[in-house]
Amino acid sequence: MTDPVTVHVPLGARAYDVRIGAGLLAGAGAQIAPLLARPRVVIVTDATVAGLHLAPLQEALRAAGIASEALVLPAGEGTKSWPHLTACVEWLLDQQVERRDMVLALGGGVIGDLVGFAAAILRRGVRFVQLPTTLLAQVDSSVGGKTGINSPRGKNLIGAFHQPSLVLADIDVLDTLSARDFLSGYGEVAKYGLLGDADFFAWLEENGPGLRDDPALRQHAVAHAVAMKAGIVTRDETEQGERALLNLGHTFGHALEAATGYSDRLLHGEGVAVGCALAFDLSARMGLCSQEDPSRVLAHLAAMGLPARLSDIPGDLPDDAALIALMGQDKKVVDGQLRFVLARGIGAAFVSDAVEAEMLQSVLHDAR
Repeated sequence: MTDPVTVHVPLGARAYDVRIGAGLLAGAGAQIAPLLARPRVVIVTDATVAGLHLAPLQEALRAAGIASEALVLPAGEGTKSWPHLTACVEWLLDQQVERRDMVLALGGGVIGDLVGFAAAILRRGVRFVQLPTTLLAQVDSSVGGKTGINSPRGKNLIGAFHQPSLVLADIDVLDTLSARDFLSGYGEVAKYGLLGDADFFAWLEENGPGLRDDPALRQHAVAHAVAMKAGIVTRDETEQGERALLNLGHTFGHALEAATGYSDRLLHGEGVAVGCALAFDLSARMGLCSQEDPSRVLAHLAAMGLPARLSDIPGDLPDDAALIALMGQDKKVVDGQLRFVLARGIGAAFVSDAVEAEMLQSVLHDAR
């Protein structure tokens, strides 16, 4: 068994470590204890994760002399909403959580985002630890301090930047994911190679199919993605510039998630995969990258079993104009102008607002 890898996120007073390795949940008490002002934590999780991982976590905390109480919320994207945020905050107040206390977010991206936001606004900010249980959360949402909930008008439109105090990414817990959920997370892994590391994408083309069954490959992929994100977040914590590159595929993907009602028709990472393919198609049509690049992207996503075209999404989608209108709610819109993450090649992404509506419509039309 390989030793855990630690990626440090050097944000001054808000600095923290991301630890990636096997068996971290079983040792969570010893990892978290040094951060506590008193031997007590509260845990927020969802029903699916609670059935798999809550008892082992609480046992690990007990072994380190840490008392805990847990709130179990419904599983699913619908939990990232005002009613569940209210329920979470009120429960934390009922538990008399003080500003120096620690809240543990045990779950995937939905729980991490919701609980991080609750921690950000409770008493104007309490500390929290991310315990991500999905591949998607381990490589993306648990790192960087973006927290929030969805609006009917779009994803993540209500939120705050609030950095965790620690992230423990236990690669063993990924064994409990369905094949589809694991692949959804892989959409975000592939994104890192596409946006800024052509060598990593080439490594994924060779090793991606083995990640599910090989812990060493899995740990390398998660650690590499986290290190890339940590570097970008350190240089641009609140997304004034470079951090926007992490949204490669997301302008398309978020619109598609909204169009499918944030349902099981399209998981987040699947939307990102389709969005990355569309972004490279758009880039090639604009003459920014070679025609070979979108073909490579499509071929790899297909080889992994991920959706890559609009026609891969089950059910009917709104027309092109309606999809473009949904993109208009994207957080990257500036002065009403849509901005896309485009690419001059694999590993060479940049942000642009120079996309013509006709070109965008033709890309969507042909992807159907």
